[in-house]
Formats: sequence, structure tokens, C-alpha cells
Amino acid sequence: MYIGLGIVLIVLGAILKFVLQVDIPGMDDGALGWILIAAGVLAILLSFAMRGRTRPTGYTSTRSSQVDPATGTRVEETRIDPDSRY
Repeated sequence: MYIGLGIVLIVLGAILKFVLQVDIPGMDDGALGWILIAAGVLAILLSFAMRGRTRPTGYTSTRSSQVDPATGTRVEETRIDPDSRY
């Protein structure tokens, strides 16, 4: 999710640092470029770090219902698979 934001910040920072020569009062355009590049790299790294935490955990349950031909009663069965992922 934040990979795109990180790429945009890196590109904007690189443009400010290496391409444009603008005069921003009170700030160096090269320093602003490096700040944006660092923020972009941080956004990408955090995106990869948080990706491992959003993996779904849990189990899958399957429920089935059949009629027993000998007695004519309905038999319900529930299976729980703790190893499966969503």
C-alpha cells in the first residue's frame, strides 16, 4: 500500500535534488530532496515490514449435512482444519 507513496516521494525528492534549481526561502532545495528521498525509502521499508503482520491466521471450518439411509435421520458433520489459511 505504501510502496506507491514511497516511490512517489523518492521521485519527487530526486527531482528536487538533481533536476530542479528552485529557490525556496528558508530551505535548501537539495536538503528537501534528500528528506523526501529518505521518507520514501522509509515508507517502502515500513510497507515490507508490515506486510508480514497482515497475513491471515486462523482456521477453516467445513460443514456438511447428509441423510443416513438406514435410519432416515440427518447427520451433520463439521470439520476444522487449523493448518489452512484463508
